[in-house]
Amino acid sequence: MAPAAADREHQIAGDWYSVPDLSLRDHRFTVPLDYAAPSGPTITVFAREVVAVGKEEQQLPYILFLQGGPGFESPRPTEASGWLKRACEEYRVVFLDQRGTGLSTPLTVSSLLQIPSSAKLVEYLQYFRADNIVKDAEFIRTHLVPNSGTWMVLGQSFGGFCAVTYLSFAPEGLKSVLLTGGLPPIGKGCTADVVYKACFEQVVHQNEKYYKRFPQDVKVICDLVTYLAKAEGGGVPLPSGGILTPKGLQTLGLAGLGSSGGFERLHYMFEMVWDPELVPGTGKRISYYFLKAFESWLDFDTNPLYALLHESIFCQGAPSQWSAQKIRGKYESIFDPVGAAKEGRPVFFTGEMIFPWMFEEIHALEHFKEAAHLLAEKKDWPPLYDISRLNNNKVPVAAAVYYEDMYVNFKLAMETASEIAGIRLWVTNEYMHSGLRDSGCQVFEQLMGMLQGKKPWF
Repeated sequence: MAPAAADREHQIAGDWYSVPDLSLRDHRFTVPLDYAAPSGPTITVFAREVVAVGKEEQQLPYILFLQGGPGFESPRPTEASGWLKRACEEYRVVFLDQRGTGLSTPLTVSSLLQIPSSAKLVEYLQYFRADNIVKDAEFIRTHLVPNSGTWMVLGQSFGGFCAVTYLSFAPEGLKSVLLTGGLPPIGKGCTADVVYKACFEQVVHQNEKYYKRFPQDVKVICDLVTYLAKAEGGGVPLPSGGILTPKGLQTLGLAGLGSSGGFERLHYMFEMVWDPELVPGTGKRISYYFLKAFESWLDFDTNPLYALLHESIFCQGAPSQWSAQKIRGKYESIFDPVGAAKEGRPVFFTGEMIFPWMFEEIHALEHFKEAAHLLAEKKDWPPLYDISRLNNNKVPVAAAVYYEDMYVNFKLAMETASEIAGIRLWVTNEYMHSGLRDSGCQVFEQLMGMLQGKKPWF
């Protein structure tokens, strides 16, 4: 069925092209920045449709994939592998670049500088949370799925948070939902304090596991922290600007402690922390290799939305007020890097947390310091979940809950699951938060089997 003329004005579909074993087609949709003001400013939202080669014209059900984040673009398929290969045997998969990411009117370090003031930037950014991501998804569904039919949603991490928002406010568009490490805290107000308290406890556990695996790193990292603390200005310059300080070093835990292979990659990074002394008397110096590697672990220069909006994903009608920083204060005796180095005990890394000093020490974020503080004090965040509607949910839902998930706390995830009627749970310690990426076919098969009655529900 050909789209109506009015629809064509809002949608541009490209031609099919291919990567090994897959055919892809790009779609660009013009949507309101604010759906409450449809005649106001618009943005572009990008989605990539993927099918197995030869199935371009077949009538297949749709799966919408929602990426983790906030503030990260969808994966770019290079071949048929993992869960995508399995899904394309029976489905069309739609990869959505959530608004502000990828090719969806990307909010980059440079593009954000076009907005003239911090207050205007905050006003703009309020439209880039899960509530509007879901509205974009519904707009795309009604334009892309034949006869505006329903589709399945697969939500990873923050993408799962968005899927629960979808269940709350637009369940009529959903055929079923799969969640992988993506059950959000759904209480009213700001749940960030509860989240970070639970997360700090899990991060302590992950640190203990890391140093048990690599005890030789205790001294290496203590020496590095001492070196940074004694440097002029309390740190050393980074290649792209900014400064590496002891507390900045701790942020390596964000990527290193919570995903498969992270411990190993972190350890090998510290193997090359010091330059060799080629000329006697030159003195100790951190290698350029290490400083560059440190920056490559952080995505704030390419995906600033993550830093700007991270705490707001937990806010409904209340401010976050730099929640991670508040909660860290209660654990300072454990997470004080300089104190740990002086005592020769392990320097603990932090986890998925954004701190106000990042907007001073990370060069790419310096321009957004004032906006970040305004966002932290913003009170009028609209609701993201409808607990009453979730209690009466009719959409089939299957969720993978990872027992040692550093990013989405197990206990909080189980509390949310108890509020979603009919949800099927798969609780496992076989995988970490990155299970869908690491063993996607197995995770996808397990959840699909639960929906189809082929696997136990609990």
